[in-house]
Amino acid sequence: MRVQRLVPAVLVALVAGCGPAVAATDDRVPSFRPAPPRPYAVGVRHFVVDPDGSRPLPVTVWYPAEPAAPAHAAAPATTRLAAGPTGSEAAAAPVPWPDAPVAAGRFPVVVYSHGLHSLPDLHAPLTTRWAADGFVVAAPTYPRTNLRAPDFTRADVRNQPADGWRLIRHLVRLDARPADPLAGHLAVDRFAAAGHSAGGFTTAGMFTSGHPRRLRAGIVIAGGGLAGSFAGPAAPLLFVHGGADPIVPESVGRAAYDRSLGPVAFLGLPGQGHGEYLTPGRPGFAQVLAATTDFLRWTLYDDRRARDRLPAVAVLPGVTTLTTRALPGRR
Repeated sequence: MRVQRLVPAVLVALVAGCGPAVAATDDRVPSFRPAPPRPYAVGVRHFVVDPDGSRPLPVTVWYPAEPAAPAHAAAPATTRLAAGPTGSEAAAAPVPWPDAPVAAGRFPVVVYSHGLHSLPDLHAPLTTRWAADGFVVAAPTYPRTNLRAPDFTRADVRNQPADGWRLIRHLVRLDARPADPLAGHLAVDRFAAAGHSAGGFTTAGMFTSGHPRRLRAGIVIAGGGLAGSFAGPAAPLLFVHGGADPIVPESVGRAAYDRSLGPVAFLGLPGQGHGEYLTPGRPGFAQVLAATTDFLRWTLYDDRRARDRLPAVAVLPGVTTLTTRALPGRR
């Protein structure tokens, strides 16, 4: 996975320059069901939000697909990795099926933000596994920070939280559009935001004052806060950070952790850098995958068992550490 150069001077500029995100309104709460007990096949589709606007936003969507995985298939990621974090999870990576039929039911949505000089597909080892576990993952390609941007500028990160909210509003409308394959399958009151590096800063920037409660949780990987972040309403947050990150120092993530409101956890990877732990088979990948998946199952499916096992699946002595504050069920 490609890493991004986000030097301290740029961090200062981003923190100073990010304005509040534009928020949607919570006006409909559809019926919902418990977390799925077994994994799904994974579908993938692409579309563009505002194709004729000033900031067209290509989006890759991974989603639970039919047919669901057979009963004899591997257990969900949270169960499989808890049994033995040996790197065998790499063989279980789902292969997305373009435009596959969407599985029955409604699914929570994760908006995943890539980092500088990156693309959604470079994060597929994580995002496809989340989709197999029962989440729709919508990953925008940001117009001026992606790998192929003709007018690349890292300062445009300040505009990306609003892009994330633009995507959320589009998905809410899409869920009500009968002709769309995803219509009726999105739990539009249950969104999370997640992202790596500059995408982590983008994620933090979506949690500003007045953001709607439909945004229920966030995962910041190798990132930190932007101006106005964590102003409420309070939402559970999970930070993931390498202890020897040379691009975004761990202290930046720790400072954002300290500023966070509500339940918060910090998954540390001592001695690791900016994102090698996001590669299957590398030390820490099993724990990052298990922790992020159980965090999403807890916050978006109200799965208390996932919440309670989070410390056990997240920590491998010598590889990962976990710090929590105000986590329900934990002191």
